[in-house]
Order: sequence, then structure tokens, then C-alpha cells
Amino acid sequence: MPSNLRKQTFNITDMDFNLTEEHLMIQQAARDFAQQELLPGVIERDEHSKFPTEQVKMMGELGFMGMMVDPKYGGAGLDSVSYVLAMTEIAKVDASAAVIMSVNNSLVCAGMEKYCSEEQKMKYLVPLAKGEVIGAFCLSEPEAGSDATSQKTTAIDKGDYYLLNGTKNWITNGGTASTYLVIAQTDIEKGHKGINAFIVEKGWAGFEIGPKEKKMGIRGSDTHSLMFTDVKVPKENRIGADGFGFSFAMNVLNGGRIGIASQALGIATGAYELALKYSQERKAFGKEIFKHQAIAFKLADMYVKITAAKLLVMKAACEKDEGKDIAHSGAMAKLYASEIALEVANEAVQIHGGNGYVAEYHVERMMRDSKITQIYEGTSEIQRIVISRGLV
Repeated sequence: MPSNLRKQTFNITDMDFNLTEEHLMIQQAARDFAQQELLPGVIERDEHSKFPTEQVKMMGELGFMGMMVDPKYGGAGLDSVSYVLAMTEIAKVDASAAVIMSVNNSLVCAGMEKYCSEEQKMKYLVPLAKGEVIGAFCLSEPEAGSDATSQKTTAIDKGDYYLLNGTKNWITNGGTASTYLVIAQTDIEKGHKGINAFIVEKGWAGFEIGPKEKKMGIRGSDTHSLMFTDVKVPKENRIGADGFGFSFAMNVLNGGRIGIASQALGIATGAYELALKYSQERKAFGKEIFKHQAIAFKLADMYVKITAAKLLVMKAACEKDEGKDIAHSGAMAKLYASEIALEVANEAVQIHGGNGYVAEYHVERMMRDSKITQIYEGTSEIQRIVISRGLV
């Protein structure tokens, strides 16, 4: 990735939808990487639930694992629009690689850069932003799900350290990460004001990683449960002031939704492009199926939905770069993009007919991968709650 690219403003409110030369360079770099490095083995990785170790390493070398982080902390210093463009290109080919990239960028690096101390940033953020190690964000629990106010994991203050106990589940990068951001309840009587966020390292005594989950989609990413039994977390590894954990989680998730929306947009775009190409090659009743109105109408609807999703995602990204509150725009982007991803991928399978049901045509994998975008970073129902609260 060119080292001279820095954060720039792309103001969608000006109705100027032309990307800058720098944005186009980022998009092309991500597209080339996805086509040349991710595509060749994507079916095999999906079939065997194989983590893309070498590809993720290359993503770090290209600057894709810390895209929005300031260069002084090892990042590329780019804007959110650049991140959306790169995420979309990666997800068009391999949604598993995209979610690995998304968690490291949107949840881990973004949260640490904004809220961690200078000492924490130098120790933990720099290697994460460089892609030398991978991070994980640990909020979900067996009973609480994404409800940050109902944490059962506890971190009891023992003076110069906290004693961490509990279980986290559905943790992306759970087995491959080296650095974990863990949300835990410190004082239950204070409710959400008694929640804290901690930086936990792999290998600490009492920290165990459960078996890899067997999933319907995004099989290349590793998802695990994490168990903490009397894990000693140094006081200096708490993020922010005492009781800041709930605010930390909510703010990080707001930005994370842009990453998931970009992933959903990429899946939809990839499925549409494959369906369009197939419809121009496959013949039925003496002509290419694209020329049959039933197929043409499907493709038209797919294109419109993708275009609308792209505008919502770009709007959220622009508002983030402008320093605006993105709770509302991020939720809208995540909700709509994730719903049309499933719809578009489903239609892509239908357009392919029987071929769409087999692995070599890719769209059946995209349909499976698309479903998770409606679930993580808060389900579609949660997004609707967030959106409705912003209406009045």
C-alpha cells in the first residue's frame, strides 16, 4: 500500500461521488490482492475450515490490518472510505478474510487508538496495526449475547491486578489472536457503570481457548469460546477510567458496524458480478439467459439494492471521518447491507440454476457467508432498535 496515502475527506453530502485518485489506488490494490492471493484457494479453505494464515500475513504487509491507525502507531493513516473500499473488494472474494480484517481494524485497532493510554498503544496497538499479530474483541457471552449490560464475566479488583473469571463465546480470531479486548463486570451493583474493558494476552495462566466452532459460513475464520479462570490482569491493562467498559464497547461497536456493512456489500457485489457474468454465457431456449426478462429483472433488482447499500455504507463512513455520531447511520448501513447481501446471494444461486448449488461456482458459499452479516455486531433486530431510537 502506498505509504504517502493519508486521511482525506470524501463528503457524500456534496453529491460528489467521484473517488479520489488515492481512493482508486487503494481499491485496486485490494482488488488485485483478492483476485491473485485469496481467490485461488478460497474453496479449499471453506471446505476444510482452514484459516488463511499466509494471506492474512500478506494483508498485514500491505497495510490492510491497520488501515485507519495513525502511522506513528504502525498504521496506514487512511480514512474510512478507503477502508470500506478495501473491505468490499476483499469480501467480494473471501468473506472469511474480510471478517478477520474487519475485527482487527474496526473493533480492536480503532478502540485501542481512541481510548488506550500511550503506553498501551505502543505495547499492543503497534504490532496489531502492522499486522504482526491479530486481535480479538470479546463481548458476547453464552447468556448475554451482545447485551453489554448483562455481562457474567467478572473482573474483581485485587489491588494491583484484576482477577478475571468467565466465558466469552463466538469470538472471531479467538484461536489465532495474541491480544484480546475483554469486557467484564467489576461492580455488579453499579450496573453498566461497573463494567470495564481489559487487554488480555494469550498464554496467561488460567486463559483457555475452546474448540473451533463448526459454522455454516465464513468457515475460513476461526471462531472460539474463551474461558478465563482466575486470570490475573495487571491494573495497567484496564482501558480508560474505572467503569468505562460499557461506553467503550458501545462506541467500538458503532464503528464496527461499518466494517460488517462493507463485508455484506462485498458479498452482495461479488455474487451479483458472478451472476451477471454467468447470465451472459449461459444459454437457454436459443439465447443468453440475460436476454430473458425473468433473469434481466432479477439482475436489475440486485443492482439497485447494491447501489442503495453502497450509498448507505459510504454515508456512514463519511460521517465517521467527519467526527459525527455514527450510531444511526452505521446501524442503517449494517441493517440494509446485510439484508440485501442475503437476498442478492440467494438470487445469484437461482440465476446459476443447478450450477449455483455446487462449490466451484462460488455463489453457494456466498449465500452461506451472507447470513452471518445479519447476526454479528448485533442482529438486524438490534439495528432496528438503534435506528428507531434515532428517529425522535
